[in-house]
Amino acid sequence: MPVDNAIYTAPGDIWWDEKQPLSSLRTAINPGRIGYLGRILEETRLRTSGARALDVGCGGGLMAEEVARMGFVVTGIDPAEAAIDVAADHARRSGLNIGYQVGAGEALPFDDGQFDLVYCCDVLEHVVDVPSVIAESSRVLRPGGLYFFDTINRTGASKLLMIKLFQEWHLTAWMPRDLHAWDRFIKPDELMQLLADNGLDLGDMTGLAPSAPPPQLLLDLVRLRLGAFTFGEFGRRSIFRETSDKSVLYAGYALKSAIR
Repeated sequence: MPVDNAIYTAPGDIWWDEKQPLSSLRTAINPGRIGYLGRILEETRLRTSGARALDVGCGGGLMAEEVARMGFVVTGIDPAEAAIDVAADHARRSGLNIGYQVGAGEALPFDDGQFDLVYCCDVLEHVVDVPSVIAESSRVLRPGGLYFFDTINRTGASKLLMIKLFQEWHLTAWMPRDLHAWDRFIKPDELMQLLADNGLDLGDMTGLAPSAPPPQLLLDLVRLRLGAFTFGEFGRRSIFRETSDKSVLYAGYALKSAIR
């Protein structure tokens, strides 16, 4: 089933404006995945200052700005020109030097081995050709470089949360109806095989889940629909943390083999 990515091409700032749904990615999910990435960088001792990072599917720059503040020289690429315009404008106003350009993850316009870090967050479940995106990400990553990702598992739990609660049920839906398609979600073992096929040696995977208990999350979804608070505040009320439960959202990293 195809997904509807039209929201990402909408004009205006749909990324940083806390009245817009995508702002919750920054306030809810970024704390968990940036914290996890920071821990990985410490454990792998990957140099950050002046190292080159590529954000594949950067959207409005929500992750790119966080990574730039870690010391990386960040390049962001996304097929949506409207998102690139927002990202570039926000980076300028934030005093960050991030290079943004329009392009697709399936055909990255970069030479082999240019980047120390390549990451795909909120991306793999939306693209048409997952194997090509991973192959291209590996190609532009230097030997020994780090590939970081997060995506959605294809389980009953993800169908309930991401499809039914977030997209379909009237009292709780806050995403466009076809933003995600359950059959496009990726099981960890499927992703592990794709990584291995492209010379990427898996280092670790972890689950990411909201810190709010399920009853509070459900109540907050209803209150969000009723206009009790903004999407940004909704995210702050359910900040994601690392968990052993990978049944919905999971993240991980792999290192590119030195010899292929």
